[in-house]
Amino acid sequence: MIEYTPFWETLKQSAETTYTLIHNHHISSATIDKLRKNKPMTTTTLNDLCRILHCDLPDLARYVPSEDDQTL
Repeated sequence: MIEYTPFWETLKQSAETTYTLIHNHHISSATIDKLRKNKPMTTTTLNDLCRILHCDLPDLARYVPSEDDQTL
């Protein structure tokens, strides 16, 4: 499972807030909700967040093995 705990840590250390992401950078409130609930999102969105927050992908997300992962 991909989880976005690192995103919240990165956001705290930045000058941005969820408000500025939504109102200044046009990140949808639905995307913020997906981040809160560890729901899937596109690599385009992750790219946008990396650009806005001046960070790398590991600063936004990490893989955590889970029993809920689909079988391969």
